[in-house]
Formats: sequence, C-alpha cells, structure tokens
Amino acid sequence: MESVGFSEELDFKKYWLVLRRRWLPGVAVSAMVVTLAVLSTSREEIVYKAGGQLLLKEDRSAGALTGLEGLDETGRLKGLTTKSEPLATQAQVVLSRPIAEKTVKKLDLRNEEGEPIAPEKLLKGLTAEPVAGTDVLDVTYKSDDPELAAAIVNTTMDGYIENNIETNRAQAVAAREFLEKQVPKIEQRVRLAEENLRKFKEENKVVSLVDEATQTIRTIAILDQQITQKEAELANVSSQVAEVEQQVGLSPEEAVAASTLSQSTVVQNLRIQLKDTMSELAMERASYKSGHPKIKNLERQATNLRALLEQQIRLVLGDKPGFITLASGQIQALENLEFSRNGQETIHAYANLEAKRLGLASELAALSQKRATYKAQTRSFPRLEQKLGEKERELQIAQSTYQVIEGKLQEAQVAENQNVGNAHIISYATEPEKPIASKKKLVIAAGSIMGILLGLAVAFLLDLIDGSVKNVREAKELFRYTLLGIIPVYGKSRRTRKRLGEVEGSEPRILVRDLPHSPLSAAYQMLQANLKFLSSDKPLKAIVITSSVPKEGKSDVCANLAAAMAQVGRRVLLIDGDMREPSQHHIWQLTNAVGLSNILVGEAELNTTVQTVMPGLDVLPSGVIPPNPVALLDSKRMASLIEDFSNNYDSVIFDTPPLAGIADAPILGKMTDGILLVVRPRVVNSAGAKAAKEFLSQSGQNVLGLVANGVIIKNEPDSYFYYTKEQYGLKTPTNQEQAVATVVSGTEES
Repeated sequence: MESVGFSEELDFKKYWLVLRRRWLPGVAVSAMVVTLAVLSTSREEIVYKAGGQLLLKEDRSAGALTGLEGLDETGRLKGLTTKSEPLATQAQVVLSRPIAEKTVKKLDLRNEEGEPIAPEKLLKGLTAEPVAGTDVLDVTYKSDDPELAAAIVNTTMDGYIENNIETNRAQAVAAREFLEKQVPKIEQRVRLAEENLRKFKEENKVVSLVDEATQTIRTIAILDQQITQKEAELANVSSQVAEVEQQVGLSPEEAVAASTLSQSTVVQNLRIQLKDTMSELAMERASYKSGHPKIKNLERQATNLRALLEQQIRLVLGDKPGFITLASGQIQALENLEFSRNGQETIHAYANLEAKRLGLASELAALSQKRATYKAQTRSFPRLEQKLGEKERELQIAQSTYQVIEGKLQEAQVAENQNVGNAHIISYATEPEKPIASKKKLVIAAGSIMGILLGLAVAFLLDLIDGSVKNVREAKELFRYTLLGIIPVYGKSRRTRKRLGEVEGSEPRILVRDLPHSPLSAAYQMLQANLKFLSSDKPLKAIVITSSVPKEGKSDVCANLAAAMAQVGRRVLLIDGDMREPSQHHIWQLTNAVGLSNILVGEAELNTTVQTVMPGLDVLPSGVIPPNPVALLDSKRMASLIEDFSNNYDSVIFDTPPLAGIADAPILGKMTDGILLVVRPRVVNSAGAKAAKEFLSQSGQNVLGLVANGVIIKNEPDSYFYYTKEQYGLKTPTNQEQAVATVVSGTEES
C-alpha cells in the first residue's frame, strides 16, 4: 500500500512539474478565454420575456386514405402525446415563415429605416417548446420592449390558430374529393367480385359446398354399407355354388347348359332315340359281325341321330356366354347325360345359384364404381373450397372497403363544414414586469472554468510534443549510465547574482574559483570526488568530457571540474581538444595563438604552449584550427602526448566537440581512461540522446558516467539538493564546510 501511495505522489509531482514548466502559455490561454467571456457579457442588454400557451390536439387529417383518422369513435379530437414527436412538429409550424409574415404585417413591425422587418429577424427571438408529458406548447418572445414582446406572442398564437383551421378545412376538402373519386371504383370492384363468385358456382355446380360435401360423405357411407352387404351375399351364394358343383360334378356353365337342355322336348326325344338305337346296335353286334348290313344301318342311323342331337343342342344353347365355348367333348357329355327328377331339380337349383351369383357380382361392381365416383368428387372439395374462399374474400374485402369509404366520405363532408381547429389558446401572454435574469456571472464562471481547462490542456499538449529531455530522471532512463554529478543552473537574475556574491558587470564562468562557497562549487567538488572513487584499483588519469549536442555546457563543466580538482591539491592539465569551435581560451581569457594543434604538427613544444591559470591547474588551448582535426587526433603523436600528459599530471581533462556526427571524442576516448558525458535537460532531445548512446555503444567506449548540467532543481521530481539560506548567500558562511551542498540521489544509479 505504501508503494502505491508513493507512486501516486510521484505522478502528481510529475504533473505539477509540467505545469511549472508550461505555466506561461497555459496562463495566457486561460486569460484569453476569460477575457473573451467577460467581453461577451459586456454587451448584454436588458431583455424582457413574454410567454403564452397553446393546447394542441391530434391532426384529423392524418388518415392514410381520407386524412380523417384523427377523429375517434365519438368524433372528438384525440391527444397528440401518443404519436411520435407531434408537438415538435407543431412547434416548427408556429415558428414557420408564413405565420411570422402575418405577425409582422398585422403589428406593422418596421426597422429603423421604416421598412417592414424581415420574418427571420422576428423568428430569432421567438421560441416554441413542448411542455414535457403534456399536449401544451409554450410560445415565448424576447425583446427589450415588454409590450411588444407580449403583442408578438399573442399575434403569433392567433395566426397559428387561423392557419390550423384553414389547413384542416383544406385537408377535409381534399379528402372529400379524393373519396368521391374512389367510390365508383370501389363499386365496380364489388360488382366484379360478385360476378366472379356467381360464375365459379355455376361452372362447378356449387350451391352450398359444405352441404354438398356432407351429403356426399353420407352417400359414400351408405354405399359402403351396401357394398359390405352385397359382398356378404355374394360370398354366401358362392359357397352354395361350390357345394352344388361338387355334388353334380359339373361346372356352372355345364349345369346351366344341362338345365337348358333338359327343358327342350326335341333334345330329349333325340336323346331317347339315340339311346334306343345305341342299345339296339349293341345287341346286333353281339349277333352279327361288324360288316353286316344291319349293323351298318344301325351305325349310320346312330350317326345321323348324334348329328341331329348336336345340331339341336347348339340351337338350344345358342350364343350364351360360356356355352358357345364348350368343347365337342363337353357337348358329347351333355348328350349322354341322363337326369332323374331329383337330378334335374338339383341342376336347376345349381343354375339359379350361379345366375344369382353373377347378378350379385354385377351389383357389387356397380356399387363400387358409384362409390369411386363419389370418392373422386370428395377429393376435389379442398380445391373448390379454396377457390370459393378466395372469391368470397375478394367480395367481402370489396364490400368492407366500400362501406368504409362511404362512411369516411360522410365524415369528410361533415368536417368540411366545421370551423374547428386542432388547437386553442390556454393563456395569452401578458406584459412582463421584470426583465429576465442576467447570465453574466454564469457566463464568466463558465468561461473561467473553460479557460482553466483549456490552459491545462495547452500546457500538457506543449509538454507532450516537446521531445527534449526535461529532467535528470529522464536523462538517466535514456542513457542508463551512472549519475556522477548534478550541476544546478547558475542564476541569471540580478537578485540571485547578488546573493551569490557576483560582482556587478562581470559574468563568472569559473564558479569554483570565483564563488567558492556557492552550491555550484559544492556540486563540482562532489563530481570530482565521485570520479576519484569511481575506480579504487587504478586511479583515473586522463578523461574525455563531451556531450550529445552543442549548448549543453560541457566546456564550463571541464573548466570548473579542473578547477575543483586543483583546489584539492591535484596537478591538473585541461586540454581544449575541440579543434572546431574551441572555447577554453575564452573561459580562462587566454590567447589561442599556439596550442594542441601546433604541438601535434611539430610547430611548438608543450612547455611553451601550456599556461598556468591557477595553482595546480594548467590549460593547453586548442591552437590554430586545422583543416582535418580527426587526422591529428587519431595519430601516434596524440597517443604519445596523452601518455606524457598522464605521467606529468595527476589528472588530464580533454574538452572535446559534441558527439553529433563528430568522431573526435570517441577517438580520444579510446586513448584515455574513459568518457564523461554531459547532459543538459531541456537542451538535448530524446532523438539526440538515443543517437549519442548508440554511437558510444557501437564504438565500444568506456563511459565513466553522466553529469547533469544546468539542472533547475525546482523542476526535478526527485530531491537531489537541500540548501540552507546561508548556502544561497544570504549570510556569509563561517567556513567552507557550511557552504558544501549535500547531494542526494532520488533514484538508484543504473
């Protein structure tokens, strides 16, 4: 829980620091918005507001066909609140140009030139708003003349009522004319539907389809009963026929034939004669041989009788079905049949049963055929019922439409003669006694709030689009190097310089020498101490100081660090290795006629070019600017000089150009103990810092650490410094120890 609170505190401090950095544009924007709000209220005039109320009802002309669906069953006007935004629609009608023109004309409203005012100008002050949950419309007008405000509201409402009555009457007339044109068409539709229904019934012989379907079903049921009965009778007779057939040993056809022949006298006589002849022939054959004339005569006589009998049988049987197909053998069998009286009766009964069976079979077939006909008729009933239903519905719809149109026509004729609108005035506007309340304070308050919010937004937006490194924490996060020192910004105001002991008219740059008791001097002392204890095994002899981009104050850091080292008794050589834009001779107010470049080309010696600027500190200027500094620095002569410098001095400091596209510092960094990188918040941006770090990493440099220069302590989220009033120069400290600032790192070293 404590860590969460600490994080929130840091975030709040971060926002506060953003506001401190960008307070000027934020305040300017806020002041501008507040000023505009105040100016907007300065022209506010005294305004009176008059208002009246209208009660609105639903429009009777809203029907789909007749425009009269606004009337309920009793003919009264229905409310508007159930419809979708009807009050808003009527409000727009109140605020329409035609009604405004009538108001201008009736009140004779004119401008300063004496011309009638434009309706648009009148509508600017006129409002019409629905009262929530009611059918009431508030009509108001604002003006500096209270009497005119009330008159405009009342005249506008009267004009709306007149317009509403005229609109309703015109809509009723239009509805009546429309309905009168529709009545003949609907009548024609009714007649056509009736004619189609009649033709359909005639074509399908349908009077009452339901009754006919019921009667058909009943008939089918009766036929089913009859068929069942006939099938039972047929089965009974068939069984009797089979039984008799088994007794007589004749087929039904033979039995019928036998019965028929038994009733023929001629056939019977011929059969008797044939029988007698055959008996006589048998007796004669017993007495005579086969060729005897008597035997031949009897055989001839028998043949003739048999032929006559067969002929007579065919004549008796005729072409009856089943008889004509009898084979000769069967006819011969019939010729030889002898019937007793009982046998003949049996044959007759057999023949009658067969005739009855055939009759029953015929009746059963007729009943089945009739049932199939009725069954087929029932299958057509659904289709006929569907078609009949369609025809009846068409007629019903046409008749219903005709009745509705006739009724609406009568309503339209009644409404046409009425002089009633859909609205009436609840209350007229009265002359207001007091002006409406001023919104000046509210506008100013809203403008102030808006200005503050806009100012904050501008401040944070400017800080967001600013890509510079804003504080030490961001620098550490970008470079990930050890933070060895923090150099506060040197005060620029006259009051601050006086407190720090600065002499009027001078601009000290060697703060360690000129202001030995200032917090800045203490910061450099801390930096040289951190460098001293950075490597306990092998003390640092030669270091290179550079920066990512120009204007980060690396030359001042070099000079003051060298002075701080000299103050603690070390022999220091400060070399201006910037052969492009040298500055150490300006800082120490020296001449740059000869220097490092002259030594490298052999034009001068070290003892003639080195200049002592304070006890323990010698300065070697850059010398004449060469055409190619890299060629001089990246040479064996330079490496030899660095070795000599390290042997003769306790510390050697190289002031080199920035890393932005220049290889001087990396070249010297490889020849020395390492590079010290100076970073100045609000000067270097993120892109430059990332490029410098990548350059140092790719070239394999030994980066000793980071020095934050020009730090504005109040803009830092971490408490790096704690000062007393005496340390700011308000009082002269008793000794140097009281003037030393305590440096406290707010974040861990990377």
